[in-house]
Amino acid sequence: MDGTVLAAARDLLTEVGYARVTMDGVAARAGVGKAAIYRRFGSKAELLFAAAVHDMDIEPPPDTGSLRGDLRAMAALIRDRLSAPAARLVTPALMVEMGRDPSLVARFQETFIARERRDLTACLDRAVARGELPGPQDPTVAHLLMGGPLFLALFAFHLPVDEALLDDLATTIAAGLIARARAA
Repeated sequence: MDGTVLAAARDLLTEVGYARVTMDGVAARAGVGKAAIYRRFGSKAELLFAAAVHDMDIEPPPDTGSLRGDLRAMAALIRDRLSAPAARLVTPALMVEMGRDPSLVARFQETFIARERRDLTACLDRAVARGELPGPQDPTVAHLLMGGPLFLALFAFHLPVDEALLDDLATTIAAGLIARARAA
């Protein structure tokens, strides 16, 4: 059911825009009841983010053999998700809705943010196992260092996030995390 609902939501989003998508419309297009959608997604914003950016079934990037490489792969995944046409429509609207609804913020943190942090934790844990980092690291700083520049480049500065920028971000973030861990 999730795949059908997400596809219906994504199609409606690109056809009519964020403001005109309704749960009734998604339910009708997917051929399911609205209540079934609400059991899985707490709001229109959550549904559309899952449909446009990423759902909960994504896997962390594979082990590249280095912290920098793992961060580069993660940055590319985030860039690709946020650059998709549907994501460009939903992400700014989601930010507005989160500013109005603390429960949406909590739900977003419990689902999508937790998933990305899990993936970053996997990258950091691999770096510890390889000896690049001296011990377990809190993924919060890595998440902020990666997500902030990507989000600003795409949504505030409207810059192209090309391979060179991803390389620079990964190099800078990896060097900063290693220096921070060694200084602690």
